[in-house]
Amino acid sequence: MTLGPGAPDARTRRVPVPRVREERSGEGPADDGSGHDGPARAARGRTAEETTATATADSHGPVVNATGSRGSAEDTPVRPHPLDHPVRAALTGPHAGFARRRGRVLCYPADVSPWLALPEDATDEDWADAAALAGPGGYLVLMGHRSPPPASWETTFYADGVQLVGPGTLGTVTARDEEAVRLGPADVPEILDLVERTRPGPFLPRTIELGTYLGIRRHGALVAMAGERLRAAGWCEISAVCTAPEHRGQGLAARLVLAVCDGIRDRGETPFLHAAADNTNAVRLYESLGFRLRRTTCFLGVRAPG
Repeated sequence: MTLGPGAPDARTRRVPVPRVREERSGEGPADDGSGHDGPARAARGRTAEETTATATADSHGPVVNATGSRGSAEDTPVRPHPLDHPVRAALTGPHAGFARRRGRVLCYPADVSPWLALPEDATDEDWADAAALAGPGGYLVLMGHRSPPPASWETTFYADGVQLVGPGTLGTVTARDEEAVRLGPADVPEILDLVERTRPGPFLPRTIELGTYLGIRRHGALVAMAGERLRAAGWCEISAVCTAPEHRGQGLAARLVLAVCDGIRDRGETPFLHAAADNTNAVRLYESLGFRLRRTTCFLGVRAPG
């Protein structure tokens, strides 16, 4: 998610959440969050520990191919596109090894990512499960969830957003960017410093485990980066796109996005990304690289009671 330097400070800001229906591009019905997952419902009796999501995608998981095709008209029921609920699709698919789960609610470990997958028809019990996963005062972020949390929860920020999808291939073959180097755990302190200065969105000590992150250095210092975050079958999200203020205007972000796209396409996947709707500079950049709007969405930051 690219929020940009003007992103709200999720640690302090409390804002109202509008009650509006989410717009859709017509690519498929929304996941109603009902789950149809008997084992997960049975897990509600396990009060001491959350269950771990299995590697097999449940009914919320990836169900269409990378081109978005759905199959024959006789296929029933029509299942949601994985990008309708990418956090759930990731945690029940390629990122199932990271998943923490209680009932119908899934999230990443707190030091990996704040993303939470909550059913659209979330009940008080679902929110209680989310609170148990987060822990007292724990911070979580929801995507596409426009209803406010229970009164005992704090809303830390709300932002309208867009979801963009990239082409499976670019019009021309791109050469490998030799200046784009892979970042690893040893680079995390520098990454966190760059993220703090540029505010591209959440990046935590173990976020780097989610995928490949590339950076560009100047005189030994990390000045720009981009990488992979959410993954659903056939799809991979580009995230943490940022450039140090003193190095902007040199095309570094575009180069890194293209380099990350190359790696995604080499695996036979299609890139996608999210941005704050008012981050028009970022959206224009992505559109110039071949990304197109798929849907509007929103980002909701919440803090658990206690």
